[in-house]
Amino acid sequence: MADSSNSRDKILDVAEALFASRGFAGVGLSAVAEQVGLKKSSLFHHFRSKAVLYAEVLGRVVSRIEVSVGPALEPVGSAAERIDRVVDQLIESLAEHPTSARLLLRSLFEDDAPAVVEATGDVRLEERIDALLGRVSAVVSHGIETGEFRAVAIPDLLQTLIGATIFHYASGPFGENLFGAPLFTAEAVERRKREVRSLLQGGLTPLERP
Repeated sequence: MADSSNSRDKILDVAEALFASRGFAGVGLSAVAEQVGLKKSSLFHHFRSKAVLYAEVLGRVVSRIEVSVGPALEPVGSAAERIDRVVDQLIESLAEHPTSARLLLRSLFEDDAPAVVEATGDVRLEERIDALLGRVSAVVSHGIETGEFRAVAIPDLLQTLIGATIFHYASGPFGENLFGAPLFTAEAVERRKREVRSLLQGGLTPLERP
């Protein structure tokens, strides 16, 4: 049982890196099998198709983010403190697994990715992402209602958060050239947390009345 579980995890690790690099259409099961060290036919003992493998890889990424970000959304502290925790935990999760951000970004803009997930019957993925974004929205709404935040357009704020985190860690050589340094060092990760927290805090702070 342990060997089977280890093989499955290794397949998911390899597939995540390949899908993140090449996209769904650019990855064949033969390439996955070769890097794992298995025969292609052996993959079917774990995953019945490439679509199912892709959906499970994406689901694992979403699960990691749920586990990391979920506790940060608990009703402890002010709305601003909770948003700060969300930023920190989301960045921690993306930085710990460098292929996650690019895979997520591809899943958003590649035409075949949503169809693949739908074909597997795992519509829960979209529901889980919507639920997580809904919880973030609820924190912001609460902050607006209490006067802690100004009245912002929440969808715009969510897009800013996604761009500042997921795009940042998916940007690869472009991002490294822009910063002139690697993005995944401990120092760079801590700096990114500070900058994104500051960006959101500045945008959410109520405007002073003249």
